[in-house]
Amino acid sequence: MPEIIFNGPAGRLEGRYAHSKIPNAPLALVLHPHPEQGGTMNNKITFSLFQTFASRGFSTMRFNFRGVGRSQGMFDRGEGELSDAAAALDWMQEINRNAPYVWIGGFSFGAWIGMQLLMRRPEIQGFVSVAPPANLYDFTFLAPCPSSGLILQGNRDDVVPENSVEKLVSKLRQQKGIEIDYRVMDGANHFFHDKVDGLCAHVHDHLNMVGGGRRVNAGLSKAA
Repeated sequence: MPEIIFNGPAGRLEGRYAHSKIPNAPLALVLHPHPEQGGTMNNKITFSLFQTFASRGFSTMRFNFRGVGRSQGMFDRGEGELSDAAAALDWMQEINRNAPYVWIGGFSFGAWIGMQLLMRRPEIQGFVSVAPPANLYDFTFLAPCPSSGLILQGNRDDVVPENSVEKLVSKLRQQKGIEIDYRVMDGANHFFHDKVDGLCAHVHDHLNMVGGGRRVNAGLSKAA
């Protein structure tokens, strides 16, 4: 899992990148929670999503937004962080020019940024949004949402109430041509304490359903 430093709009950005052993593998970019609330690329959920995508043969990156860890710059209320995410995807695509498609994953603030990137990059085929902060940020830009994906939420989340995410899902499901796989984990709080393994199992199950990558470590034969 090599450490990488790449150029972002506000200076150098620090990341971790796992290159797939599968030729012309798909790409996955994973985004961390709010920088001003302790969010980093080493957040447990962010790290677990990274491992999940990598285990399925994706060439996978997670990175620190500007001002976090060794990444240069300062927090920019989402606008700059969206540009950082675009720069990270550019970096991956530059060294994986034959990648067939991209998935985006994000937790909380990272889910909000990820869904914005989804609107701007047509090569993103699917998404995994964990506890998208529908009560804190405006998601009306998803009109229409260009891709299907998975939304995971805990029913004991006291940061992002379940009903706010349900309203977002309901609006997205009214749009034609996309499928929202919405899963509520019983007993899970915002940080999915003691529930991360279950969260990853849901991600694997969803990717199995839609043919996203393959479980390399499990020896499955489904094509990437």
